[in-house]
Order: sequence, then structure tokens, then C-alpha cells
Amino acid sequence: MRMITFLLVGLTIHVVFFLSIFDIYFTSPLVHGMTPQATPLAPPASRLVLVVADGLRADSLFTLLPNGSSRAPFLRSVMEERGTWGVSHTHVPTESRPGHVALIAGFYEDVSAVAKGWKENPVEFDSVFNETKHTWCWGSPDILPMFAKGASGDHVYTHTYPAEEEDFASTDASRLDTWVFTQVKSFFQSAKSNSSLRASLLEGENIFFLHLLGIDTNGHAHRPMSREYLENIGLVDSGVAELVSMVEDFFGHDGRTAYVFTSDHGMTNWGSHGAGHPSETLTPLVVWGAGVHNAHIVTEPQPFNDGYLQDWKLEHLRRVDVNQADIAPLMASLIGVPFPVNSVGVLPLLYLNNSDQFKAESMYTNAIQVLEHTPFHSPSSVYCQISLCRSLISSALEGLVYYHTYDRFFLGCSVVLGFVGWTSYVVLVILKTHAGLNRHPMVITVFLLIQRSPITYYIYCLLPVPVWYSVLKESGTLTDLVRSAPSLPLWKCFGYFVLVAFGIELLVVSFFHRAMLTVGLAVLSLWPFLSGLFGKAKFRSLSWCLGCLCLAAFPLMPVVGREPNIHLMLHVAVCAYMPSLTHLSLQQKQGLPLLNQIISWTTLASSMLVPLLSSTRLFHRLLSIFLSLTATYLLLSTGSEALFPPVLSWLMFVWINIEQEAMLAQGVSSRQELSTIDFSANIDITKIRQLKLDDIRRSYFFVFFIITAFFGTGNIASINSFDPASVYCFLTVFNPFIMGGLMMWKVIIPFIIVMCTFETIQVATQLSSRSLFLIVLVISDLMALHFFFLVQDYGSWLDIGTSISHYVIVMSMTIFLMLLSVVTHILTSQRLILWRRSKMHFP
Repeated sequence: MRMITFLLVGLTIHVVFFLSIFDIYFTSPLVHGMTPQATPLAPPASRLVLVVADGLRADSLFTLLPNGSSRAPFLRSVMEERGTWGVSHTHVPTESRPGHVALIAGFYEDVSAVAKGWKENPVEFDSVFNETKHTWCWGSPDILPMFAKGASGDHVYTHTYPAEEEDFASTDASRLDTWVFTQVKSFFQSAKSNSSLRASLLEGENIFFLHLLGIDTNGHAHRPMSREYLENIGLVDSGVAELVSMVEDFFGHDGRTAYVFTSDHGMTNWGSHGAGHPSETLTPLVVWGAGVHNAHIVTEPQPFNDGYLQDWKLEHLRRVDVNQADIAPLMASLIGVPFPVNSVGVLPLLYLNNSDQFKAESMYTNAIQVLEHTPFHSPSSVYCQISLCRSLISSALEGLVYYHTYDRFFLGCSVVLGFVGWTSYVVLVILKTHAGLNRHPMVITVFLLIQRSPITYYIYCLLPVPVWYSVLKESGTLTDLVRSAPSLPLWKCFGYFVLVAFGIELLVVSFFHRAMLTVGLAVLSLWPFLSGLFGKAKFRSLSWCLGCLCLAAFPLMPVVGREPNIHLMLHVAVCAYMPSLTHLSLQQKQGLPLLNQIISWTTLASSMLVPLLSSTRLFHRLLSIFLSLTATYLLLSTGSEALFPPVLSWLMFVWINIEQEAMLAQGVSSRQELSTIDFSANIDITKIRQLKLDDIRRSYFFVFFIITAFFGTGNIASINSFDPASVYCFLTVFNPFIMGGLMMWKVIIPFIIVMCTFETIQVATQLSSRSLFLIVLVISDLMALHFFFLVQDYGSWLDIGTSISHYVIVMSMTIFLMLLSVVTHILTSQRLILWRRSKMHFP
């Protein structure tokens, strides 16, 4: 009972520590209650056409063909003659939803908002569409509804195709873009005979939004360098040319239409997006029409040293780069609607072709709109000069940052105090098992009440009080340790402390550089030789060395018994062939075979059930678990990572055997054949031994293999970036939640393999699972505390997101291991009996 209570308390504390990072660093950027701000002068355009080519990279559009021509001749002619162009820099995560929110609403969604919903609005926000008189949208059902739902009134009209059309196995995904262009053409045709619709179209402050998903879908299915992806760009270009001609004819060439062509994100060479590689964050922006500067010829070198101008043969045309959120105020300014109240974008004046007075008024409006975010009052008078307005915007944005982060240091200190207290308490519990606080929390409570702080702030600040009270209650244990210090092997203790500290630092560095795992595995391969085990178990020692070295190859690769088990082995063989067969079918554009899909889903559903049908004898059960999980992993693999679970499983089997040899060499236990150990047998409490210093090494090995299981075949970028090819055996129609769930299961499988191994070692070495787990908890918490100090809120968005991801991963690992330990215990010790043989009785 005390163990259950301890685990529940520990789980609660770690959940609090985990959530604290979101309150401290992931606070929502949205502020409500602002007044919409609009430029009082007449706008240059009555309407705007926004075309977003989903997944289009800047270089894919701007780079010329080998013969000197462009794959997008119409847009190239616009850039060279009658428009302004540049690169739109996106923020991470480079996904469709946050990209469109930045484009149309002018702010960057925080991670928690992205996680809360894909098609629906997790939070209310304003957008350019919401401020228009009418907005007509055509495109994907994943993007359009969130802007219609978030709009006040009923003036955002959406036309979407069925979600089933977003099929990566489609023979030609460009048909999604063809559908959009066809629908727009029909729309304008019907407006000629529909007087009410025509009257609405002739009003000002209107937007037409075309979301083109074909390029993104073809990029995922065939890669950005494929013929399908590049030809889709040509189709979009010709579609835009026809669209412009049709719109100009409908409105009588009145010169009151502005056009914006851009993309929500790019794509890596291997067909994924979500991280911060330049191929994902650099997107094209071409703007022309009413109120926009014509092409500006430059003779002097431009202030860009990225080399793209030379590669794209555009050195002679002025390039105007923007942040993605800057496009929202640009569109609002062109048609004269209020800037979205949540926008943090800065109006890019070099795109505007208007009077200095209009530019100054627009910048002033932009400044007041941004200033509305802060709790400060708007100034009573501001000189209407562009430079002053820019300075005001900069100051307002700095004030907004301070408004969101002023209590960060206070909360961080509270969390660190709780962290140190909890870790100290766990160490004291370990020491107590094996070998009055006078501070009043009232002052903190009053301070938080004055600040009107959220309820979570009370938890972060008051949690250290009971934790440190528990530490002081166990202070007698620390006193006993000091008194017994002379009798302890101090040099050996110090050596273990230094080695574990070095090992923890190695794991921390491995989060930044996966190759450090290779270094760690190379060092671990020497353990039998350094510990003297080689002389007692040569074969197992050599197997351990070879297994470590084989596993060490994976971090260097690019991201991305008595009862027969013949049926499981055949299952693995079938699953190894299934991805090859599936991808061959998709390559030939024959779709996903139904039989392949049935086999894949059946394998996934049975992967946790099949092992429960085997014997609970150690070797038999582990082999069943490893083979079943490996079969599922194979279906989710696209390359060399398919070999990772077999190699990891081999090393885990060797680890179990060599740990038993280590126990025998130390005279701690007698040798017991692994095949005779039964997971389901009741543990004899009298045989549970006390902790030894070597158990610290076992716990560290476990943490090391857990980190290796996570990063062995990928890194942070590969986790954030999503490659649909990994799930083609299961489905090809775009569904972010099912696809994300399958990818998460692929990540979890190596975890389960290591967890089952650790469960086996606890049984084979006759050690209390609570004792080993407490040591693991201390090591994990020390790593988490390290990453807590490495969290940064400056630099690039990728740097910020990566630093926070490291902390979240380690904290999630601690919480996850607590829950997964229960699952692995069931997986190893329980058995399902589907039928029983009846005995025949004869008289």
C-alpha cells in the first residue's frame, strides 16, 4: 500500500513539473478585449485574391529549368514586370494549420493550441477573413472550416471536397487543385446570372481564398524532386493565370484587385515537414495588382548572403522578405479592413505602392493595433511618421513579451526548489530502505492572491513546502550515513558517482548530437573486459560487445524454447515483405491493396495480444513479445530502421544473461537457468536482496537504453517532422490523428522492448523493482533538472522549441515509465487461455 501511495505521489509531482513548462514557456500569445484598428484613408484595392499553394518550397518555384525557362512562367513574368516578390519566413512547427493561422490571422500559435485541435478552433482568434464583408474559400476540409467557425456573423463561405480525396495513394493528387480552379470558375459563371451574388462581389472589402493541396500531397507521396510534384507547380501556375484573367474580366479590368500568392510551409527532400530546415521554412511570396509596387530593378548588391538570388537568377529584382505573420496586415491594408486584433505582424511597406501619407497612416494603425495587446494605454498623440511608428511597434512587441514572461523567473525558482527537494527525498528513501519545517506558506499565498495568479501558480509555489518537510523528516537517515562513512568503500562510491555523472552528461549531449549514443555504446561494449566478466563468460561477453557495436551503427545513420514460435517467425517474415509490396503498388499508382491493409491492421491489433497466449516462462514470453512487436515495427518502417528492433532485442537478451553472470561472480545469488524462470510465479520476499553499488550501474544502463530506444533511429526533427510513407501499409488518406497515433506506437515499441528486459533483470537478479526504479527516477530527474536550466526563450524558434522539447521528453519519459512499468508487468506475467483441453475419463 505504501508503494502504491509513493508511486501516486511521485506521479502527481512529475505531472506538475511536466505541466509547469507550459505555464512558464508555452503561455498563449493571445490577448482578448482589443478594439479593431483600421486605416481611415481609402484603400487601393476593393478585393483581394489569396492563393496558398500548400507545401510549396521557395526554391521549387524560383529555380529555373536547365534550359533557362521557368516551370511557373506566369508567376515569373509577374515578378519581372508587375509585382513584388520575396521569401516568407515561417516559424516551427511548419505544419498547415499554424502556417495558415500565421498567414491569415497574423500570429503564431503556441504548441498547446496546435495540439488541441487540427480542424477546429481550440481558442478564439481574429483573422483577416473575419474583418471582411465577404470571404469565399475553396479547398481542403482540414483548413477552411477553422476560419469560418472563428468568424463573427455569416460572411465566410467555404467550399470543400470530401476528406477522402486527400489520398496519398492517388494516381494524381493535382486533381485537388483542378477541383478548386473548376469550382472558382463555376462560381464566377453563376455570379453573372445571380444578381444578389453579383452585388456582393461588387462590394469592397472582399477576399477570395484558394487553398491548393495538390503540391503538398504529391510531395508527401512522391517527394519534392519528383515529376508529380514539379508538374503540379506548372498546373498551379497555369491555373492562377487563368484565374487572374477570369477575375479581371468579371470586374471589367477596374484595377481594384490585389493578388497574393504564397505557401504555408515547404518540405524536405524526403517529403516531410514540421521542423526548421530551410527547405521547410522558406516559402515563396509574390504580390501584385492594386496598391502593390511593380517590379523594381536594382543595380547594387542586395543585403542577402544566402546565395539564393544567384541560384534563382533574380539578382536584378528587388527581393523583399517578410515574416509569415506580416502577410496578414499587408492584406488588411490593401483592402482597407481592420488589422486582425491578434496579429503581431509588421506591415511590409516595400510592397505598398501608395502615398507617403497612406503608408504613415497604415504604420500608425499597425502600431496602435500591436500596442492594444499590452496592458498599457494607447498614447494620446503620436507623430504620424513611419520611423516613429516602427519604433512604437518594436517597443509594444517588447512590452508584450515582458507581459507574458515577467513571472518566469519566480515560477522557475519554485519548480527547481521542488525538483531538488523531490530528488533529495527519493535519495533518502533509497538510503533508508537499504543500507519539522518552520517555513509558513501564508506569505506566498497572499502574494499570489494579490497577483490574481492562476490556480496552477499556487501548486508550483506551494509544492516545495510538503516536499522539503518530508526531506527534513528523513534527515536522520542522512545523519546515519555520515556516521557510517568510515566503514564504506569511499573510493568505490566516489568512482561510481563520477562515472554516473559523466554518463548523465553524455546522455544530455546525445539529445543534441545523436552520435554521442554511438560513443556511449562503444564504451559500454568494454564493460565485460573492464569488470573481469570476460574470464568467466567469454561467449556472453563477446556477444555483448558485438551487440553494442551493431546497435552503435544506428545513431550514425540518417534520420529517418520448448514451445515453438514458428507462427510468429512466419508473421515477421510476412510483415517484412508487406511494406515492399505496398510501396511497389503505390509507386505503380495502383492504390493500397485491401489485403495488405487488412494484414497490417490485424498485426497491429494483435501485437499486444499474441504474447499473452504464450508461456510465461522467461525465454518464451520475451521471444513472443519481441517478435510480435518487431512485426508491427516492420510495417511502420521505410528503411534501415527496420533492423533496429531485432538488433536491440538481441542485445537485450545478452544483457539479461550477462547480468546473471555478474550476480554469480559477486556471489550474490546462485545461477538459475533463464528458461526455468516463470514471470507469473509469486516472488519469494525472503529472497529479495539489498541494493549494491552495481545496481546503480544497472539502472544507468536501463536509462541509457531507453534514450537509445528513442533516438536510435531519429532525432527531434524526425519526431516533429511527419513522413506519411511510414504508415502507407495502414492508410493513405490523410488523417493526422490516426497517422500520428501510428507513429507514436512506432516510437513506443523499442521502449517496451527495453522495459520488458528491465523487468526480467529485476526478476533474474532477485532485486526489488521498487529499489531499481527509485534509482532510475533519480537519474531521470537529474537529467530533467539539467534540461530545465537549458530551456531558452531567445534565438530562433527552432532553438527555443528544441530546448523545450528536450525537457518535455525527459519529463514525459519519467511519467511514461511509471505507467509503462504496469503495462510491461502485465505483458510479461499474464497469460490468456482461450481454451482448455478436457480430460477423458474411462470407467
